[in-house]
Amino acid sequence: MPQPAAARRHERAQRILDAAAALILRWGYNKTTIDDIARQAGVAKGTIYLHWNTREELFGALMLREKAALAADLRARTAADPAGATLPGLLKHSVLALMARPLLKAVLLRDIDIVGKLAQGQHSTAAYAERLLAFQTYLEFLRQHGLVRADQSLAEQVYVVSAIFMGYFTVATLMPPEFRLPDDRLAELLAETTRRALEPGSDADPAAREAAAQAFAQYLDRSIAANHEQLRQAIA
Repeated sequence: MPQPAAARRHERAQRILDAAAALILRWGYNKTTIDDIARQAGVAKGTIYLHWNTREELFGALMLREKAALAADLRARTAADPAGATLPGLLKHSVLALMARPLLKAVLLRDIDIVGKLAQGQHSTAAYAERLLAFQTYLEFLRQHGLVRADQSLAEQVYVVSAIFMGYFTVATLMPPEFRLPDDRLAELLAETTRRALEPGSDADPAAREAAAQAFAQYLDRSIAANHEQLRQAIA
């Protein structure tokens, strides 16, 4: 039985995005052309323009797909870990999920060789402020439930977490080979550093952990749904 036209169109768009991702990782964003992507995907150049009007729109759709996949991966990882919704657990699983998505990792580190000017839009002041606002809301929830220290200001803690998270990724690129660590160990160290810096000294209330887990799962579910809707519109 032949596929419906919409399903064929969706499959073709995904194949084009797969090709774009592979070529960016191989050659970098600046050197990857629509002609290259068409050859890699096995379609005519004009076919790509049936989905996206410009090269920038195509790469924007690719980034949306990467973010949707990251959110779904993070949702699965945190759900499988009883401490997944705590601050150390979230950072640990965020590291592991990012390590599995080299394009998003390159954007995070502003790796010009790979993502070029593609990173600029992803790191705009407005986009970063939006992400920080969502994290601030989550951090405030943890503070209210006794899962994070309350003797520092919220702004200070947002800064500390950002510095720890970005520091672990940035330093990894500078270390000589003999000092580099496996991804899983790196994630454990980041979680331990966060735990020592920001968690209260007493054991967390199990009910508070459960409330945090439910709230975080609901947030991720909303985020995943929004990502998929944006992606649906971007590859229609």
